[in-house]
Amino acid sequence: MTPDTEAGSVVLETAVRLVFHTVLVFGVYLLFAGHNQPGGGFVGGLVAGCAFVLRYAVTGRAGLREAVPVDPSLPLGAGLLLAGCTGSAALLLGADFLESGKVELDVPVLGVVKATSALPFDTGVFLVVVGLVLVVLQTLGDEPEDR
Repeated sequence: MTPDTEAGSVVLETAVRLVFHTVLVFGVYLLFAGHNQPGGGFVGGLVAGCAFVLRYAVTGRAGLREAVPVDPSLPLGAGLLLAGCTGSAALLLGADFLESGKVELDVPVLGVVKATSALPFDTGVFLVVVGLVLVVLQTLGDEPEDR
């Protein structure tokens, strides 16, 4: 290996180590900011998934397993369940499927806090997208199964 190749990988590894957590936090920010600004569960999930793609590009499957110690199908299934239950909850309350609801609470220290049903749905979409990215990255480079 030439010194130039080693220097490139060290630079990439250091850069990914510096931006990995920042990109994850930015993805979560987009999830929460998506109701009033551009963003939401899908966009936030894609940004968070990009952080895991960067991690995979540098450290491979072992580094990705270290960053996410759970089975990737867990966030995928949990997100699908959360999004489906949030959409179905409106049916139980006599509204249309996926109809948004709003609750305003008067919290002593914070004042009036508004919560909408779109946030749990977007969180479910976020988890589905991140889980799907993790499943794809887990299967990349995997040994083929015997048939």
